[in-house]
Amino acid sequence: MAPDLTQQPIWRPTPEQVERSEITRFRRFAQGRTGQRFASYGDLHRWSVDDSAAFWELLAEFAQVDFSRSADRIKGPDRMPGTRWFDGTLLNYAENLLRIRGDRTAIITATEAGHVRRYSYGEVYSAVAGFAGALTGMGVGAGDRVGGYVANGAEAIIALLGCAAVGAVWSACSPDFGAAAAVDRLGQIGPKVLLASDQYEYGGKRIDCLPSVRRIAASIDTLERVIVIPYDPESSPELDDGWDGWREVLGDGPADEISYAQLPFDHPLYILFSSGTTGAPKCMVHGAGGTLLQHRKEHLLHTDMGMEDVLFYFTTCGWMMWNWLASALAGGTTIVLYDGSPAYPDLTALWRLAAKVGVTVFGTSATFVEACMKAGISPRSVADLSLIRTVLSTGSPLSAAGFQWISDEVGSRVQTSSISGGTDIVSCFVLGSPNLPVYAGQIQCIGLGMDVAAVDARGNDLVGEKGELVCRRPFPSMPVHFWNDPDGSKYHEAYFAEYPGWWRHGDFIEIGEQGGVVIHGRSDATLNVGGVRIGTAELYRPLETLSWVRECLAVERLTGTYAEIVLFVVAASGGVTADQEAELRTLIRREASPRHVPRRIFAVPDIPRTRNGKKAELAVKSALEGKAVPNLQALANPECLDRFAEIGRELSGEGATGRPR
Repeated sequence: MAPDLTQQPIWRPTPEQVERSEITRFRRFAQGRTGQRFASYGDLHRWSVDDSAAFWELLAEFAQVDFSRSADRIKGPDRMPGTRWFDGTLLNYAENLLRIRGDRTAIITATEAGHVRRYSYGEVYSAVAGFAGALTGMGVGAGDRVGGYVANGAEAIIALLGCAAVGAVWSACSPDFGAAAAVDRLGQIGPKVLLASDQYEYGGKRIDCLPSVRRIAASIDTLERVIVIPYDPESSPELDDGWDGWREVLGDGPADEISYAQLPFDHPLYILFSSGTTGAPKCMVHGAGGTLLQHRKEHLLHTDMGMEDVLFYFTTCGWMMWNWLASALAGGTTIVLYDGSPAYPDLTALWRLAAKVGVTVFGTSATFVEACMKAGISPRSVADLSLIRTVLSTGSPLSAAGFQWISDEVGSRVQTSSISGGTDIVSCFVLGSPNLPVYAGQIQCIGLGMDVAAVDARGNDLVGEKGELVCRRPFPSMPVHFWNDPDGSKYHEAYFAEYPGWWRHGDFIEIGEQGGVVIHGRSDATLNVGGVRIGTAELYRPLETLSWVRECLAVERLTGTYAEIVLFVVAASGGVTADQEAELRTLIRREASPRHVPRRIFAVPDIPRTRNGKKAELAVKSALEGKAVPNLQALANPECLDRFAEIGRELSGEGATGRPR
C-alpha cells in the first residue's frame, strides 16, 4: 500500500482549520448528546457504525434536515437488504433545498462559448414553483416519472426540484447519449413527461438534439407531453405538433407558493442507471430522505461546505455527481453547472472558469487530472486559483502522481480529496475529511456511518492487504429497490449474493492501519494471474510516470489453462518501440511486482471509456475474445473497440504459444 506511515503528508490542516470545521462541531455535538468522548476520527467512525441509529438521528438534527413529521423509529430491522430508516417521518427533498430565498446566488451556469449566468435562490424558487404547478396541471403527481434528455443547465435543476416538490420521480440522460441509449434507460421506467434540450455544445460545435428527441418520443408509448428547453435562453426552438416550450410551461406571471407534497423518507426521488456495459442498464430507485441525509453528511462533515462556498463539479446530468452537486443547495452553497468539453479550447478552460466565478471546491475526475499532467499545464500559472481550498476527484482511482500534481500546480495549501462510491449508493463509501492529513495516492478515510471493510473470499478482515470492498451494516442511501424487480432478485444478485447480509460493491481496496484507503480497481475486472488477484489500478499507477504513455488498459486473457496479462497502450508517438516495451516492463516489475508484468503489449489509438470516464476493461475483454459487447451505447467511444477485436483475431490465429508482441 502506498504511501506508508514514513511518508510525509502533502497536505495537513492547520489547528485553526480543525477547530472551525463542521466535523469538529459535530463531534462536540455528538459528545454532548451521547456522553461519550471521541478523541479521534477513528473513535467517531466506530460510534457512527456501532450505534448507527443514534448517528443518523443526530446528523439529521445537526444538518437541520426539515421533517414535517418526526420518525416513529429511526432504524429497523438491522439487516441488508430490508432496513427501514426514519419510519413514519414525512419530508420533501425540494423543500429542504429551497429554504433560502432572496438574491443570494444559487446557481451559476457556464458554457464553452463563455456565457455565464447567475440565478438567485429567489429566481430558482419561482421557477420551481412554476414547473411544479405545471406538472400538477398535467396530472403528474406522486410516483409518476418524468424523464430528462437535457444539457447541464439551470433548467435541469429546476426540473428535478419541481418533480420532487410534487413527489414525481426524476430520471435523466445527458443528450450526448444517442436516442437508442436514452430509450434503453428511460423506456424502462415509463415516464409521463419528457423534458429535452433542443441543442447542446461540445468541442466548439452545436449539436441538434431534436432528431433524437423525435426518436425517443416515438419509442416510449407512456409519454403524454414533450417539453423542449432552448439551449439559448432567448431563442425559441421550432416545436413539433403537440410539443410544449419550456418558457410557456413555466409562465411569466408571479409564481405561487410551492405546496410541497409531504412524503415518506424512502419515497422515490430519482432513478439512476448503471453504465450498462455488462447488459441492460439497471434502474436504481433512490429515496428522497436517504439521499438528502447522506449528501448533507458528505457536504457538511466530509467536505466542510457551507453558505460561503462555491461548488463546481464537472459532470453531465447522466452521472450521479450531478445529483450530488444539486443537493449542495440544501446548505446554501452556490453550485456551478458547466455544459461542454473539459478540453475546449484547451485543458485550462475549467481552471479559468473556476477563477472567473470564484470556485472554492473544484470537482473533477482522475481522468481529467491525468490529462492535465500529461499535457504539462500549470493551472495556477494561467488563472488565479487562490479561492480554491479543495479539489475533489472521482470516477477512477487518482494516482499518487495526480495528488502531487494538484499540490504542485494548483497549490500546496489545497486539500486533495479523492472520493469513491457510486451510482448504486448515489454517494461515497470512502472520501475526505478536513481534519485529517492527505497522503499522495491514498483516500483519507471511510465515511461516517459506513461500515466498510476489505475482506477475503471467506469474509475475513484484511488490514494492509487487498480485498473486496464490503459494507457490513445498512445505510440510508442504499437504493429503495430496482425498477421492474418485483421480487428483489436483481437487487439481491447485484450486491448480496456473494456475502449474504453484506453489501459487496465490486471494488478491490486496501485499508491501512490508520484508516486510509487505496482503491485497486474493479474486482470484476481484476487480473488473476497464478492464483494471485491483481487490481488493474496497481498496474496503471507506475505507468503514469512515463511521459510517452498517454493511456493504458490491461485485461486478463486465458490461453488454455494459462492466464496472461495483455496491456494496451496509447503512446504519444502512436507506436511502442522495443526499448519502450523494455522500459515499461522494468518499471512495472520494480514498482508493482513481477506478477504484474504483461506478457503482451499492444499499441492502440484509443481506450474505451464509459460516459463518466471509467476505463471499460470488461468491454475490451469481450472484444478481445470475439464476443458481443453488450450495450455499446453506454460507451463514450465504442468505435475504438474495433482495434481490440482485430487484435483478438490475431492472437487467436497465433494459438497459445504465439509470439508476444
